[in-house]
Amino acid sequence: MNLRRWYDRYWQEKGDLVDRNRLRLFLEHLAPARQVLALDSGNGVLGQMMVERGYRVFATDLSGVACRMSREKGLLAVQVDLDEGGLPFAPASFDAVVSDSGLEHRFYVEPVLDEVVRVLRPGGQFLLLLPNIAHWWVRWQIVRGHFPVRRNTPTDFTHLRHFTLADTRRMLERRGLKVVAVDGSASLWVWQMYPFFFRWPVVREVYTWLARRRPSLFARDFIIDARKPR
Repeated sequence: MNLRRWYDRYWQEKGDLVDRNRLRLFLEHLAPARQVLALDSGNGVLGQMMVERGYRVFATDLSGVACRMSREKGLLAVQVDLDEGGLPFAPASFDAVVSDSGLEHRFYVEPVLDEVVRVLRPGGQFLLLLPNIAHWWVRWQIVRGHFPVRRNTPTDFTHLRHFTLADTRRMLERRGLKVVAVDGSASLWVWQMYPFFFRWPVVREVYTWLARRRPSLFARDFIIDARKPR
């Protein structure tokens, strides 16, 4: 299977469709920085939001179409297959590296994390968002003896790797990164996971609060803010 060609077609069809509420929550944790690297930048919407906030944003993606979309939004994008090699940047090049729903599409996650540490400056921030395979909905399906592959959920068919908050924290800490904060996005628009009444105003507010306080159980996507020692 030619993944570059597949993701070219994927981004052509998807366009700029993205959960902007999740991205705004994600960016609440981004520290002030001069230069930011966006891994697997996709359609470039997250990068554009960072550019509008005054960041200088570099980007990488497997897809040439995604890189073009990112460049059109003001990002300095380069096409890179992270499963075949490292990042084309010198050590300590960036104040922050952000990864929004990208690592789960990688065959080899550990070498990418090693590259993140390499290109981060001392004291730099790695801001990471991943789908939460330990979400209560997934746990309930497994208890029932199922592992349904459903779009827009942590079991989406495009995901090659699966992550829990605890395991991801350990992967980062093994590389010397210090986790300073965690958060979670409920993503209640995902009808494949949540009953319709979860979108009722009061239920939505309560569940969103739970997802942010206990992301390992209630968040569809967890957020980790980690820092490289000075």
